[in-house]
Amino acid sequence: MKHLQASPHFSRRSFLRSGGAAAAAMGFGGHAFARMGPKPELVPHFAPRAKNVIMIFLSGGVSHVDSFDPKPDLDKLEGKYLPSPWEASRKGKNGTLTTDLFPEVSNCIDDITLIRSMHGDHNNHTAATLGMHTGSVTSPRPSLGSWISYALGTSNPNLPGHIVLSKEPSYAGSLAWDSNFLPASHQGVHARPGVEPIRNLKPIRGATQPALLNMLAGLNASHAATRPDNDLLARQQSFETAASMELAAPTIFDFARESQATKELYGLTNSATETFAWQCLAARRLVESGVRFVELFDTGSHNNWDGAHGNILSHQPLANAIDRPIAGLLKDLKQRGLLDETLVIWCSEFGRTPRAEGSKGRNHHSKAFTTWLAGGGTKRGYVHGATDESGSKVIEGHVHTHDFHATILHALGLDHKRLTYRHNGRDFRLTDVAGNVAHEVFA
Repeated sequence: MKHLQASPHFSRRSFLRSGGAAAAAMGFGGHAFARMGPKPELVPHFAPRAKNVIMIFLSGGVSHVDSFDPKPDLDKLEGKYLPSPWEASRKGKNGTLTTDLFPEVSNCIDDITLIRSMHGDHNNHTAATLGMHTGSVTSPRPSLGSWISYALGTSNPNLPGHIVLSKEPSYAGSLAWDSNFLPASHQGVHARPGVEPIRNLKPIRGATQPALLNMLAGLNASHAATRPDNDLLARQQSFETAASMELAAPTIFDFARESQATKELYGLTNSATETFAWQCLAARRLVESGVRFVELFDTGSHNNWDGAHGNILSHQPLANAIDRPIAGLLKDLKQRGLLDETLVIWCSEFGRTPRAEGSKGRNHHSKAFTTWLAGGGTKRGYVHGATDESGSKVIEGHVHTHDFHATILHALGLDHKRLTYRHNGRDFRLTDVAGNVAHEVFA
């Protein structure tokens, strides 16, 4: 596609990348962009169990045998198996076996469905992260959040349908929340914990604003008239949403009116947990305000759960930082009556080998690992699937990444085989040509 000739001093692209984009959107709020308002809430394929999703992604590969699929007898097996340094005990009404790596989440086990039979397609961090987010380990595709936003639209026109809360980039970077060939308006909006969660949201003030707005209006109109481009229209629509966010976002990310008890519940008053507590509390406020899909990354591509290579004990400070915030989120959603309509997902890109790497570490392991679900019509205190005596392979209730995605979509009233998008001459879907719903996890 050909583009308009750009000035060597000031290009349309540089303007859109600047803070002026939000100002431009604000200036056109009732005019050029008005006809392109956010995609309204759509009807699912069948009655949904959940309306919203909060996805918690732990970067680097969390060890399943040291958390929610413990194997207390590893030291008795033949071979170089590494016993877990964390004690295992039975929790909840059904006596579910977990370790004390996540003690506060384990105390919420009666509200959780453990899936101990996950398996994926790749042991590389970036590929496996893409697999868990897009269903593809070989090439970039639309993310889970983008598919859900595309399928169901938004229930709040002042906010995006897909928001990502992360303090630093994870493996695969923004490809983990990219819309790819879906309309750009469904791409995740990135927010960081802190005083300015969404950068460049404030409009430009001063005498130059009218001139900038007029220039952008002319460029957009000229380009649209001669070169119709759905992607451009979608990006313009995202600017309209950004304009609305000027009013909505500051309120959502302002926790001043939250009670002291709520802040303590999440761990917001503790320096060791305050960052992820901010993300969890923001997630609750976002779904409460109608955001369809919110994802939380606990760490980035460094200083994460992959430290287990050298020493599995590196898991402990990472768990300490997120255990209370996650448990607080579950409790808060439940007491507010939001857990029934919100599907909470906890996952990582893969697990860890039961066998030792070196003397105290564990390697990548995609053949068997654990995820869990809470709320959204899932069973409470339930364990789906099983691994063998060492946690090395799945022996019951297999759930591949495609099955996992199909199950999430099912909770939202979406048939993964019917949710398609025409691109390059064929219909694409999140689950590619595979995927089966794990119906057993639903109440």
